[in-house]
Amino acid sequence: MAEPIKKATEDFQKTANEFQNAGKDNYDAMVRSYGELNKGLQAIAVRWTEFSKRSFDDATHTLEKLIGAKSLEQAVEIQTNYAKTAYDNWLAEASKIGEMYANTAREVYKPVEQTVAKRTN
Repeated sequence: MAEPIKKATEDFQKTANEFQNAGKDNYDAMVRSYGELNKGLQAIAVRWTEFSKRSFDDATHTLEKLIGAKSLEQAVEIQTNYAKTAYDNWLAEASKIGEMYANTAREVYKPVEQTVAKRTN
């Protein structure tokens, strides 16, 4: 009778250790994921800030040109060029930032993916 109890105790201890290790692995994966998320969002915020500064500078420069316009036709041309350039720049920047979001999502998922792979192997 002592042997079955000893075996059950060993099995229970083994299961408890596996559960504890799984919890630690999951916690470590979560911490790494949050770190990657934070890093990615900071990079995106820096990129948006730089784009906003450039956009503001472009708008200021365009306003200066508009003030110096000699005719209505020249003012319309300045404004049209600015609108086209601003739109093109925004599309390009939005595409780059979209890629940054996708890359961040992939990096955030990697620790989870590694932990799951470790558990299934």
